[in-house]
This record gives sequence, structure tokens and C-alpha cells, in this order.
Amino acid sequence: MDPQTAFEKLGGTDKGGFLAIHSEVAHTGERTPYLRHPGVALISQPNVNIEGLRPFLEGYGDELGFDGYLDDPTPLPPGSLLLKTAGQTCYSSFGPKRTYNDKAQRYFDNLSSSGHGSVFEHAVFSFFLYGVSRAITHEVVRHRAGTAFSQLSQRFVSGKVLRFVERPEYQEVPSLHKRFEQRIDYLAREYEEVADELVELQTQGDPRLIAEARTDMRKRVQQTARSVLPNESETTMVLSANVRSWRHMIEMRTDQHAEREIRDLYFRIFLCLRLLEPMLFEDYRIESFADGTYGATTDWRKI
Repeated sequence: MDPQTAFEKLGGTDKGGFLAIHSEVAHTGERTPYLRHPGVALISQPNVNIEGLRPFLEGYGDELGFDGYLDDPTPLPPGSLLLKTAGQTCYSSFGPKRTYNDKAQRYFDNLSSSGHGSVFEHAVFSFFLYGVSRAITHEVVRHRAGTAFSQLSQRFVSGKVLRFVERPEYQEVPSLHKRFEQRIDYLAREYEEVADELVELQTQGDPRLIAEARTDMRKRVQQTARSVLPNESETTMVLSANVRSWRHMIEMRTDQHAEREIRDLYFRIFLCLRLLEPMLFEDYRIESFADGTYGATTDWRKI
């Protein structure tokens, strides 16, 4: 399956170059909300303009022809333009003998095959993630170098936004699906009842739950009541990473040995990045697995 077909099959959208694959919300008979798949939305990408290099390039004089670097007739996506400029800076490859933009794919393939991954660290892309369980994000945040995370805190968020995530294995077995819905109905009620009891204790002056600031009062209730919530609780996250880190995560997390839920998450991220910046992810092949999921693999791992 090619990336565009996979993107469309998953319901991908493109709003002015900001790609997303959203996830629908389902409800139990008691109206407890849950999601079956991750939702990913690109919210930030490089904004690149290299015109500011003109005085620098012109300073070398006409004989080198460096100023022509800015007049390349072939446009590149922002991330690719940034990385190509960064790479060519290393060798002052600004003259007529440089690799032009119409041969940029060959340029990036040479970087990847040679393992020159540091150039790929300049471009950062940020995604908003939802419909992911806390079990999975405990794995996501293990990636450190070149990444940044901002995740929902159950201490500061009330039960009004409480939702759950159904594992893919439960979706395909009616008895497990039924157990899941019954379980989250019970847990939603349990959370609300525990929170109500804690508030009552708070109004009675329980010193363990009293705080001076009103926000701290709410936090003390929520941080205590969250103890009843399972790994199936939904969380949200903004995840930012440079291209080198994105490639590493995609290779690790869409592998056939990765957990199915996390593979689903990173495959969706991969599709967005692949369509947005094809030159930086062109070397990946889509693999299909026996469980109906997909992964992305490359011959140039860990560049």
C-alpha cells in the first residue's frame, strides 16, 4: 500500500499543509466515552526563508557565484530546504557545482546511506496526540534525545473530561469488548463517587484535603481520586521531535515486535510526515502484518 492510499484509508485530512488523522469517539450504553484508535494532528512545522543569506553569499564576490544559491528554480518543502541548506553549509556548497534542488532526493539519500544524521536534527515537527492510553504514553516518553513532551495531568484535570481507550484486541472479541464497556462504566462511576466523597471530607475540614488556594483544593481531590483510574484512561500529549528522532521512533515503534497500539500511533504519524516531507522519509517501505496493522521500515536505520 502506498502512503497516500493508507492516509486516505485512515481518514486523513490536510488543512493547508497541516495533516491529521482523527479518531471518532464512541460511547457505551451509559454514555461513557472512549476511543478505539489514536488521533494525530500536526500543529507545528518549520517556517523557512533563506533569503536572509543573500548579503553573506554576495560577500564572496561574483567569481564564486554563491548568490545564485538563492535562485534555485525548484522549490522544496520547508523541512527539506532547511536540512539541505544546513548540510551544504558544512562544505560551503553554494556555488554552481552544488547539488541543485531538483536532485535533492539524491542528496538526502546520500546523507542517509552514509549515516550523517546530525543534519536531520534541524527540522522539528510537533503533533497533538489523543485517543492514546496512559499505558502507551509511558512508552512514548522513554524517547529522550531530540524530543519534547507536554502531557495531560490527571492532578489538574477534572473527571468531566475523562475518556478511555479500548485496546485493539478487545475490539475484535465480543466478550472482551463487553467486559471493556462494563469496566469503564464502573470506573467512571467509581471516580465520580470517590471525588464526591473527597469533596465532602474537604468541606468538613479534613486537613489532608485542605489548601489555601482554590486550585489546590481541586487538585487535592483530583490527585487522590485518580488512583482508581486504569491504564485504559485516555491521555493527550503534544509531542515534538526533530526529523532524526522521528525516524528513530518510527523505526522502533512501527516494528512488527512493537505493541499494536503504539504501532498504530506511530504509523499514523509516519504517514503525515511522509506525505508532508517525502524527501526526508522516502526511503521507508510500508509493511503489512498478520494482525491487520502496518509498519514502516528502511534500509538506513538510525541515521
